[in-house]
Amino acid sequence: MDKQDNYFAWFDLPVAFQINQEALASRYRELQRQYHPDRFAHHPDEQQKAVRWSAQLNTAYDILNSDVKRASYLLELSGRPISLNTSIADTDFLMSQLELREQLDEAESAEQLVGLRLEVEEWLQSLAREFVLDYADEDWGEAQDTVRKMHFMANFLLDIRQQEDKFEDDDYYDED
Repeated sequence: MDKQDNYFAWFDLPVAFQINQEALASRYRELQRQYHPDRFAHHPDEQQKAVRWSAQLNTAYDILNSDVKRASYLLELSGRPISLNTSIADTDFLMSQLELREQLDEAESAEQLVGLRLEVEEWLQSLAREFVLDYADEDWGEAQDTVRKMHFMANFLLDIRQQEDKFEDDDYYDED
């Protein structure tokens, strides 16, 4: 594996947002077997290299396996990395986020969160489609803004899942 290559090359994938997830997973397992540190137990120097490669491989897989991280990585490869510290200027998007946040805060059960989670997942899919168009058109400003929104929504989705888990834990302990 050459460090000069990008992550897509490591996994024999085209540099694109839409990738074959099965091919990614298959190649990942193949590379993990090839570079797993245990294979080099009797060669300490080689084992150290394998530990580093294995860590890099895990990072690469994590990035390519996530739509949001893959979109950010594509922008980075294009010389247009995003800063998540830059504000989103789309006031309609921000107002929608406030409304979604209120729904999350007002939810009283995991069942109430199902619809909200599905709405956010659909929103993420829509943003992914928007990113594909922005990226293809090399509209870097829009692509960066779309990826910021994707990060925002992905983080919000994590908040929803944490709240769902909390409700499920509360229900579990209430049954005892």
